[in-house]
Amino acid sequence: MVYEFKFPDVGEGVVEGHIVKWLVKEGDTVQVDQILAEIETAKAIVEVPSPKAGRILKIYHQEGDTIKVGETLVMFGEQGEQVPQQLMPKVPTTTIETRQSTTGNLPATPYHPQPTTQRIALPATRKLAEKLGIDISKVNGTGQGGRISDEDVKAASVAAPPSSPEAMHPATQPGTPSRAGPKISFESFGRTIRVPMSNIRKVIAKRMVEAAFTIPHVTHVEEVDVTELDKIRKEKKDEAENKGFKLTFLPFVMKACIVALREHPYINASIDEEKEEIVLKKYYNIGFAVDTGQGLMVPVIKNVDNLSIMQIAKEITKLAEEARTREIQPQNLQGHSFCITNIGSVGGIMATPIINPPDSAILGMYRMNEVPRVVHGQIVPRKVMNLSLTFDHRTIDGAQAGRFMLSIKKLLEDPHQLLLDVF
Repeated sequence: MVYEFKFPDVGEGVVEGHIVKWLVKEGDTVQVDQILAEIETAKAIVEVPSPKAGRILKIYHQEGDTIKVGETLVMFGEQGEQVPQQLMPKVPTTTIETRQSTTGNLPATPYHPQPTTQRIALPATRKLAEKLGIDISKVNGTGQGGRISDEDVKAASVAAPPSSPEAMHPATQPGTPSRAGPKISFESFGRTIRVPMSNIRKVIAKRMVEAAFTIPHVTHVEEVDVTELDKIRKEKKDEAENKGFKLTFLPFVMKACIVALREHPYINASIDEEKEEIVLKKYYNIGFAVDTGQGLMVPVIKNVDNLSIMQIAKEITKLAEEARTREIQPQNLQGHSFCITNIGSVGGIMATPIINPPDSAILGMYRMNEVPRVVHGQIVPRKVMNLSLTFDHRTIDGAQAGRFMLSIKKLLEDPHQLLLDVF
């Protein structure tokens, strides 16, 4: 009996994907959980496993095609079975009319989609092409199915003549039609360049608008003296690097947040508007913002309360790299109960981050500066960092937010009471 396998929901907010690579072909016999295809969504490149064992009767989309959640991906069947006529890909009306007008009463031949002209390449390869100023649509791929590799891009870079920045992107030249690349336009005040929004940028835009217009945001700021914490971090920095990861301030802040979240449970919560309930979460999954070439992504470290400082640092390094290369798995982008954005890694002393729904709050970290401060009646140099808490005023009152931030401040300014036994 035939079985129609539809493209499944692979994560929150994902409604479609682009087929990067098929790992099977029509006629193949596959096993349960065997990977059928690699599909790029707005968040990551996911491997789609087979839900059952059987023979692939029909593949409904080609590499480079866009497929929406719920559309048929492949058809399974037993040896000798055929795809029922009603489950064959539909023939466009114009195509049917053309055939009838040219063939009289002859039966229409089965419709087969024409090969796509879209270039197949991983996001990291596309980013390399952009960095080298190579128009990827002009690169011939040497991989399976014409897939473009990093080596193909580098070879094209060596062969390409020097060019101006605008010439690096033929699609930006006036009169050059392209849906994929930037294009030059003109307004009454001068020239502009229009850049199509990427899938991930569309998701970011939608979520930010929803958050900004449905959540009453309030931001509370504290100044934290991290002089002693910086000493501890530097003492352990080489040990972390020798193990292959970086030890920044973020793991320490995450660990302090866990203690503070336990003390102030309404910060680690969400609001169920339909049932008019506040959901206090007894798990501690911390999302952290990562700046990628495709836009902001938020990997999630699960059960941070069970991890040491070094384990947290290792997870941060691993997940951040997977996010930047789009190799992160969907499950590692879901399930956050609280989020942190480390704006200070690129500069800045203060901002007002937008809450990442369904959370009730987000912590912002900012640049550490050495500044003069009065300690025991003496002016001395101290290392100071600002922290902010943007919170949902429907769930959290200002006093609750203030007490939460004072808890974090106390722990980070006297880190020995918390951190020395959790490395």
